[in-house]
Amino acid sequence: MTTTPDSARFTVGASVDPRELTTIRGGTVPLPDPDRLVHLQFRRFAGCPVCNLHLRSVAARHDEIRAAGVREVVLFHSAVRDMLPYQGDLPFDAVADPLREVYSAFGVGRSVRALLHPRAFTSPLRPSSWSAYLKGVRNGARLTGSPDGDDPIGLPGDFLIGPEGRIRALKYGAHAADQWSVDELLELARHART
Repeated sequence: MTTTPDSARFTVGASVDPRELTTIRGGTVPLPDPDRLVHLQFRRFAGCPVCNLHLRSVAARHDEIRAAGVREVVLFHSAVRDMLPYQGDLPFDAVADPLREVYSAFGVGRSVRALLHPRAFTSPLRPSSWSAYLKGVRNGARLTGSPDGDDPIGLPGDFLIGPEGRIRALKYGAHAADQWSVDELLELARHART
């Protein structure tokens, strides 16, 4: 059952309210960014192996993403202390939103479908992903939430926001592994600039 009604969701072309986000390293991120597109990613709990595997693919191509004029910002509905071991070394901004305030503002909800969809189970098990998945398991990644009550039924979301604050593209994920690939992001960014 999804806890965010479709009526609370954004559509392409909608404007976002300006805000300033605080990163897990204590920096700030303006939203929108006056100079670049922002890829605002909503992920699940800090130790989510599916999310962390995906973010490693983004990190590996971060220079390419920046060269395309895109600023990466990722949010988790986790506390800073839970995020630092998993997202502390990412080469882009990571933001803690344990009260889901920004999630709510963007209409990114929760659903038991996050875990029950077959792709949610098989995503980290693709042969090309095994080493990253095993690294996450060795580092303590788990398929359930944190002991602090950070639940595993959150859904992902992707938003591409222009410098003027309009949403150029978006995706509300239907399950845990339903997010843009880097190739999709770069193609969307190319279209957003033209």
